[in-house]
Amino acid sequence: MKVVIVGGVAGGATAAARIRRLDEQAEIVVFERSGYVSYANCGLPYFIGDVITDPAELTLQTPESFFSRFRVSMKVHHEVTALHPDRKTVSVTNLETGETFEESYDKLLLSPGARPTQPRLPGVGLDKLFTLRTVEDTLRIKDHITQHHPKSAVLAGGGFIGLELAENLRALGLEVTIVQRPRQLMNPFDADMAALLHAEMRRNGVRLALGHTVEGFVEKDGGVDVLLKDEAPLHADMVVLAIGVTPDTALAREAGLALGIKGSIVVNDRMETSVPDIYAVGDAVQVKHSVTGQDALISLAGPANRQGRIAADNICGGDSRYRGSQGSSVIKVFNLTAAVTGVNETNAKKAGLNVDTVLLSPMSHAGYYPGGRVMTMKVVFEQETYRLLGAQIVGYEGVDKRIDVLATAIHAGMKATELKDLDLAYAPPYSSAKDPVNMAGFMVDNLANGLLRQWHLEDADALPRDGSVTLLDTRTTGEYRRGHIEGFVNIPVDELRERLGELPPDKPVYVICQSGLRSYIACRILAGHGFECYNFSGGFRYYDAVMHDRRLTEQALPCGMDQ
Repeated sequence: MKVVIVGGVAGGATAAARIRRLDEQAEIVVFERSGYVSYANCGLPYFIGDVITDPAELTLQTPESFFSRFRVSMKVHHEVTALHPDRKTVSVTNLETGETFEESYDKLLLSPGARPTQPRLPGVGLDKLFTLRTVEDTLRIKDHITQHHPKSAVLAGGGFIGLELAENLRALGLEVTIVQRPRQLMNPFDADMAALLHAEMRRNGVRLALGHTVEGFVEKDGGVDVLLKDEAPLHADMVVLAIGVTPDTALAREAGLALGIKGSIVVNDRMETSVPDIYAVGDAVQVKHSVTGQDALISLAGPANRQGRIAADNICGGDSRYRGSQGSSVIKVFNLTAAVTGVNETNAKKAGLNVDTVLLSPMSHAGYYPGGRVMTMKVVFEQETYRLLGAQIVGYEGVDKRIDVLATAIHAGMKATELKDLDLAYAPPYSSAKDPVNMAGFMVDNLANGLLRQWHLEDADALPRDGSVTLLDTRTTGEYRRGHIEGFVNIPVDELRERLGELPPDKPVYVICQSGLRSYIACRILAGHGFECYNFSGGFRYYDAVMHDRRLTEQALPCGMDQ
């Protein structure tokens, strides 16, 4: 059996190694148009910022090491220019010599990945305008910074690459502005959770120009003007386009393979395309979102690796199945860690799901053990069934551990109420006896049993201030004085039983505290005395952070922003 693989990196290289482990006799040829067959593309921003200093560290395998270990012929600087399914060959150009030839195959695996989205805007292609996707892109940016010592950069796009690059450019001393059309960074997160990331970016000197449309680029005064719709241009010494990626599927389209979202390659759960003996994996393929069941594009290394293994199994006669992508991911944002899995509240509602959420602010480990830090967790679940749909966490240490537990729970089809039953490891330096994941489960269980009723951030402005309801803040007097929501009266929770007479017994009570715990205790006290009570989900700390971010985003102009 002869297998030809188009593209290396996560999907193609993984498949090549797996095929060899399953079939020692197979002839395996990989064509990669770049000079690197297997590299750590997730580490590219950290090389620019000197966190990784040796470019060799970015290369996971070389053609020589891959051949030595697996006897796979890795041909870099070779571009496949056409597929010929009718005669089971591919056309190839050697980019170093210009030679062209056809290569035959019994099985063909496409792993072309995705390319940086290049908008059709005036000025795209300027020397000081970069993209970041490959090792070559990285070296180009690094060389430009080393040779020209830019003082400022504009990043168009606020996804994973944009945030990681912003942090690393700040570490080099550059002034950094992120500009993009959406009014939040990191679309996998809901806007309220993204507000916590905005605050961290601003704390570290990154300017945010959110909700602004880029209309083009002009070379000016030795740098680049980024032209904005209805706003003055942003000027910088260099610009990086990080507005996302587009499946690189021209070969598949020209060969007549079925295509899906944004021109991605349609595959079944065996990673087979619409054409016999042709498989496809990685960022170029359309997948099913494992939570919503909807078609999706999810460009992450983990799914690409799993798809490569599954395709290899099936190429070698097995029957492996891809169960879909869940979108689990984690990112370092200066001192914060932010992680997400499953579907967020916004997208769950767009998918037609009837959802609710719980928000909590637990400590990363036992409060009495030094060094604990608060994290903010948002857990999304289906109202009628309590099926666990997704989670987002922003905090410090321990975030990655909790998101992985929640990702596993979603994959296993658990209900959110069942999180309370998970038997998770505990020692004071690492967790609490009631782990944050368990705490989320307790909260959802209280909702399911009618012990807890909530009100949410989007309800705040609509709460009547005409005396028809009671608005109660149960924090200490000092906390209340430092900031509160207009219209809320202050009765600290520890004084509540003695001061019940101050509350009209026939009116619903909407309660808030700093994190949601004291207000929940207050609600149980009030319920025990016949009151109808609703607890604010998230607490005043969360409310204040989100509202502060909204004010900054609405008021700030991209030029001369005061943040």
